[in-house]
Amino acid sequence: MNKDMKLLVKKLGVNAKNSFSQMLDASTLQKNQALSDLSEEIYKNSERIILANEMDILQAERDGFDEAFIDRLTIDQKVIDSMRSGLSALINLPDPVGKIDDLREQPSGIMVGSMRVPIGVVLIIYESRPNVTIDAAALCLKSGNAVILRGGSESLNSNTELVKLCKKVLKKNALPQNAIQIVPKTDRSIVGKLIEYSEMIDLIIPRGGKSLIEKISKDALIPVIKHLDGICHVYIDDDADLVKATNITLNSKTQRLATCNTLETLLISEKISKRILPKLALMLMKKNVELRVCEKSKEIIKALSFEYSSAAKIATARDWKTEYLSNILSIKIVTNIEAAIKHISKYGSQHTDSIITENHHKAMLFLRKVDSASVMVNASTRFADGFQYGLGAEIGISTNKLHARGPVGLEGLTSVKWIVLGNGQIRV
Repeated sequence: MNKDMKLLVKKLGVNAKNSFSQMLDASTLQKNQALSDLSEEIYKNSERIILANEMDILQAERDGFDEAFIDRLTIDQKVIDSMRSGLSALINLPDPVGKIDDLREQPSGIMVGSMRVPIGVVLIIYESRPNVTIDAAALCLKSGNAVILRGGSESLNSNTELVKLCKKVLKKNALPQNAIQIVPKTDRSIVGKLIEYSEMIDLIIPRGGKSLIEKISKDALIPVIKHLDGICHVYIDDDADLVKATNITLNSKTQRLATCNTLETLLISEKISKRILPKLALMLMKKNVELRVCEKSKEIIKALSFEYSSAAKIATARDWKTEYLSNILSIKIVTNIEAAIKHISKYGSQHTDSIITENHHKAMLFLRKVDSASVMVNASTRFADGFQYGLGAEIGISTNKLHARGPVGLEGLTSVKWIVLGNGQIRV
């Protein structure tokens, strides 16, 4: 890394640390007003944002990126509206900063409790989704943290335009402009230096492909909140409502293909497989979903016309542990709920898994034994999202077991410190 890059990294870190100190004085009113102003600025500047994004898309197309990547990169009016909805929801959420919990008097007479406090300086590294810029900036702002944003080089124009608006509303509301910063260069050596900058940065949240997250987790000298894969399962139990099972499967897989909460493997109880699989497989294939199935599934699908039955491919061992992020679905028939749980335990990524059943005992068994960040009953995996969980926007989804797990919203961006209130007590 050359001298200029080293100076840039130091400047980003020092500016963020200084801004965090100033953010400790920010009131909830100030923060909410800044978020409201940001929503208005996004609305007023939507054409400029989309124009900047079109520059990114054009370059991505020239570079040969696929349709799924372009979809993640795109900002259209729907994405603009979603950004603004997320900001509105965030404004309406209670501010966790300064909240005191469980204040109790001890035998010594002191009062002991815990207070929610910001984490400090957060480094967020993400790839092609420019909407993450607003989600991350807004959540860090409301939770009182300073943030350094390092988006993908493919979305630099979009991200730069969005951060300009963030800085504008910070200044307007007498908040430190460097509480939200973007890494202005695409040189990867900058990331390597930032993830070692433990003197100035308190937390790293990477969002993107598995290789990116694995590398950051391996090389970072700073705590990391992460998930590596989104190998999400739906298990259709023999006590399932077939209409619910069909609708949930289709929604989990086809509502959005390239998200971490998209269904990748469908498990079906053997007892119910012949009743649901032929129709469900046909519906999936008519939605252009490629099926990779076990031998038992293949036999059942043979009941369909040759055009469709021949299209289903036999799954390999690799398919069960693959996050496709595309129009491919693995299907496996299992003997019972215990076999389904065993499969999820072996091949899952501890992200999101759902059971479709009308049997309360089985539902509770699944909730208890599936060790994932989100475990669902009779609901689409697509609900594994901070906004859907009432957290406002999310900064990411964590499969860590310590600190934050699942969608990371405002509270996940805070920690606790112990507070002690006394009246002159001394220890004897």
